[in-house]
Amino acid sequence: MTATTDTTTAPQITGASWAMIATLGFVWGGTFMVTELALDVMTPFWIASARIGFAALLTLAIWRLRGGRLFLTATQDWRNLALVGVLSTALPFMALAWGQQYVTSGFAGVSMAAVALIVLPLAHFMVPGERMTLRRLAGFVVGFVGVVVLIGPEAFRSTGVAGEIWGRMACIGAAGCYALSSVLMRRLPPIDPVGLSGVTLLIGAVFVLPVAVTVEGTPANPGFYGLGVLAFLGLVPTAAANMLRVSVIRTAGPVFMNLTNYQVPLWSMILGVLLLGEPLYPSLLVAMVLILCGVALSQYGALMRLFGRR
Repeated sequence: MTATTDTTTAPQITGASWAMIATLGFVWGGTFMVTELALDVMTPFWIASARIGFAALLTLAIWRLRGGRLFLTATQDWRNLALVGVLSTALPFMALAWGQQYVTSGFAGVSMAAVALIVLPLAHFMVPGERMTLRRLAGFVVGFVGVVVLIGPEAFRSTGVAGEIWGRMACIGAAGCYALSSVLMRRLPPIDPVGLSGVTLLIGAVFVLPVAVTVEGTPANPGFYGLGVLAFLGLVPTAAANMLRVSVIRTAGPVFMNLTNYQVPLWSMILGVLLLGEPLYPSLLVAMVLILCGVALSQYGALMRLFGRR
C-alpha cells in the first residue's frame, strides 16, 4: 500500500507501533484456526462470502463517515482497482477456505509467508525501481526451496492424496493472489486507504457471491455459533485488522509493517497445535524456517535501515 500512504514524513516507530504489529501478527495468525472452525458449519465459498460481506459493511460505513472520497487526484484507474479487489479478497479467501478442507491451519499460515517472496519477481518486472538484486535473488531461491518443501514431493508424483495436494496448491495460489494484488496496488494512483479497502471488499463480494451460489447452492443455516464465527472472520481479522494495518503503514511505514510476515506462520502453527490438536510435521517447520530466512535475506537492506533508525 505504499502508493496510498503519506511518504512526506519519516516513519515514527513507537511502543504503540510494536503493540499494533504484535496484535496483527496474532490476529492474522489465528485467522486460519477460525476458518477451520467455520468449515464445520459452512461451505468454503460461502465462508469467503460471509467474511467479505461483514468486512465490506463495516469498512464502507467507516469510509462514508470519513467523507467517502476514493481517488485523491484526477487520475483514476478502475481496471487495476477491480483486479486488486478480486485478487486481494475474493480469490484468496475462496482458495484458503477451500484448501483448508484438506490441510491444517498451520500449513495455511506458513504458506502466507511466501507472499513476500512471490512479490520479488513480480515487482522486478512491474514496478519501476524494484530491481531483483543479487541478495534478493538469493533470498528468493532459499524461500522457493522452502515452498517446495511446504508443498511436498508428492505434489510432483502421479500418486498421493489428490485432495491434500490440491489443498496445498490452493494455499500457495492464495499467496500468489495476495502478492500480485500488492504489486498492482502499488501501481494505483493516489487513493484513500480506507476507501481502497472498502471498495476492494465490495468488488470481492460482487465476484464471490455468484460463484458461491452457482457452485455450492443455497447456504446452510450456520446457527448462532456459526454466525458468530463468520462475523468474527469478517469483522476482526479482515475489517478491523486492516484498519490497524493502515494505521501502522501511515505512521511506522510499510517496511516496519513487513515484520508481521515473521509472526503469522508462528502463530498459525502454535494455535493449530494447541487449540485444534493439529500434528506438527517436521517438514512444516523446515519449510517455515527456509521461507522466513528467504524473506529476511531479501529484505535485509530495508530491515537494517529500519532498525538503524532505532
